[in-house]
Amino acid sequence: MISNKKKRIKNKNIDAIDETNGALLMKNGMEVISMKNILLRVKLKQLVNSKNFQAIIIGIIVFNGLVIIAETYFRGNDLLQLLDRVIVWIFVVELVLKIAGLGFKGYFSKGWNIFDFVIVAASLLLYTTNFVSVIRLLRVLRLLRMIPAIPALRKIVDALMKSIPALTGILGLSLLIFSIYAIIGTTLYSEVLPAEFFGSFHESLFTLLQVVTFESWASQVARPIINEMPWAWTYFVTFIIIGALVILNLVVAVILSYLGQEDDNNREEQIERIYKENQEIKQDIKEMKQLILDGHKLKENK
Repeated sequence: MISNKKKRIKNKNIDAIDETNGALLMKNGMEVISMKNILLRVKLKQLVNSKNFQAIIIGIIVFNGLVIIAETYFRGNDLLQLLDRVIVWIFVVELVLKIAGLGFKGYFSKGWNIFDFVIVAASLLLYTTNFVSVIRLLRVLRLLRMIPAIPALRKIVDALMKSIPALTGILGLSLLIFSIYAIIGTTLYSEVLPAEFFGSFHESLFTLLQVVTFESWASQVARPIINEMPWAWTYFVTFIIIGALVILNLVVAVILSYLGQEDDNNREEQIERIYKENQEIKQDIKEMKQLILDGHKLKENK
């Protein structure tokens, strides 16, 4: 009886050890799969962030533009339509590689990636529709992918977008100045020139826009009025100085200041990215150490 009990206890211990070993093997297998996924993601991330990959994508975007231009001369050409479809699927593959390498959260955390995703997804979905004009419009919009692909263009556009709140104040000042000069022009010069120039408030605004862009303003607008009213030169000179020179320089100054801020932000982002990469590397090393320790424990149990 005692020997039978000892055998039962021994068998239970063996079963427990087998279950423990099986759990360790399963855990070890899952960790190996997880490590393979991590390594695959790291390789894909390095691929999509490499300069060669970006250069290839830029070349494809340029080639896509040439195909679109060629379609304006040879409409309905089968070869051009085939090339366009191939380019769309190349963009889809690029999209999948970026999502796999950066992850959903990492990919969609950037506005330019969302912009790319919307254009590529819309191009792919609308190929099944009969709206030819919409498809052609989306083909043209695909060229805008050149902006996120080229860092210099992306930097300028980012600075412009960030400067919009500051530019709203300058826009308000411009509207105020244009309105004042349009009212003055309508009051004083509506009978000097034809009605298409200063006949009403909105026509005066359009005339002032012509003056501020220096488009035939002297021969068509200023000189005929000055011939009738010699003192009218003060109106045009002050408007050009305030409207064209001062406001334009203000706009340029605001955009340049935001370009400088963009450089500082890029520097901070690089430092933060390097820090995060170091943290990820440390985490990967910890996981690899734990995997090695579990492997040693498994061998000892055997």
